[in-house]
Amino acid sequence: MSVWFVTGASRGFGLEVVRAALERGDQVVATARRAAAVEKEFPGHPDVLAVALDVTDEAQAAAAVGAALDRFGRIDVLVNNAGRGLLGAVEEASDEAVRAVFDANVFGLLAVTRAVLPVLRRQRAGHVVNLSSVGGFTTGPGWGVYGATKFAVEALSEALHAELAPLGVRVTVVEPGLFRTDFLDSSSLHRADSEIADYATTAGATRAGAATRNHEQPGDPRKAAQAIVSVVASDEPPLRIQLGADSVARVEAKLDFVRDELSRWRALSVSTDHA
Repeated sequence: MSVWFVTGASRGFGLEVVRAALERGDQVVATARRAAAVEKEFPGHPDVLAVALDVTDEAQAAAAVGAALDRFGRIDVLVNNAGRGLLGAVEEASDEAVRAVFDANVFGLLAVTRAVLPVLRRQRAGHVVNLSSVGGFTTGPGWGVYGATKFAVEALSEALHAELAPLGVRVTVVEPGLFRTDFLDSSSLHRADSEIADYATTAGATRAGAATRNHEQPGDPRKAAQAIVSVVASDEPPLRIQLGADSVARVEAKLDFVRDELSRWRALSVSTDHA
């Protein structure tokens, strides 16, 4: 039996991961801004501890970890799932909006990770699962700021993977494609306040498309949660896992593009070394 610590557990991927872990016979510390929303999903469940947590509040993160240890005595799997989206051209996004999405997706993830890692290091065992996005590997018009936060998650995960491996702690970064969650709802996805006409055919087209795809995405969140559980249970879990055929296709296309561009510009690139 493992103990999972899941952020953003009241809906979407977080909620489905909680369900999948419970089906496996594990125990879960399910955190969300409103603990009551979690309790409503799992009323009186003996293996669920619902904890209120704003991931950007370091004191709350420390308190949530303390509550987890008081109840279950350990933490085996940290799932950093909580976050928010921002849709709009890079120039359209205000400083306030950019900082808000970085606070949730990057600084919030760091706050929770710092609170949990001392437990995993002390145990010399555990698994950190960071929810990124295919947009953390390849992004496009309208998703620049959101993608930047997920690119940061990818970099942090790579470094953590190398730093924690000698201590017996594993790290996996998850790159979902388009899944039928509430991500495109206004409660999760914020839009830039301004719209600049020059971006109508790029970021503007992405904005219009997002409105028509809501709850029509190809990915199944329950299957994604089961995949995450399978990764955690694996003897040799990957550093990265793509979820969804669309994610796999986009990563393959990005790798081909980078490989081709690297080849075409290789001579100039290596010419800058000292002779």
